Amino acid sequence: MQNLFKEDKPIYTQVREQIEDQIINRQLESGAQAPSTNQIVNFYKINHATVSKGINQLVEEEILYKKRGLGMFVAEGAREKLLNKRRELFIEDHIVTLVQEADKLEITTEEILKFIKKVKGSEK
Repeated sequence: MQNLFKEDKPIYTQVREQIEDQIINRQLESGAQAPSTNQIVNFYKINHATVSKGINQLVEEEILYKKRGLGMFVAEGAREKLLNKRRELFIEDHIVTLVQEADKLEITTEEILKFIKKVKGSEK
């Protein structure tokens, strides 16, 4: 089942992002129990240390918290933290490049907005 993972980034990062996505998509709400390390290991047939590394990063960022003997749970405000983090990454990874390329091509801000609306389907 390892072929479920992409080769362009470490598996622990992808495991982490899958849990983050579940929180962002409201599949895991604040206070909900997250999948255990063992569940993830057994489902994907990957190394325990790999899964632990991804989950521990989420604990360090206070997205998940441990309840001794019970497992991992989604922290209060985790979704908002993740949304803010992902928005910042989106700006860095996409918007900055978009604006730089638009400047090269002499595309105005208004034209960029028109293109975005067209892509999103609000302008036919």
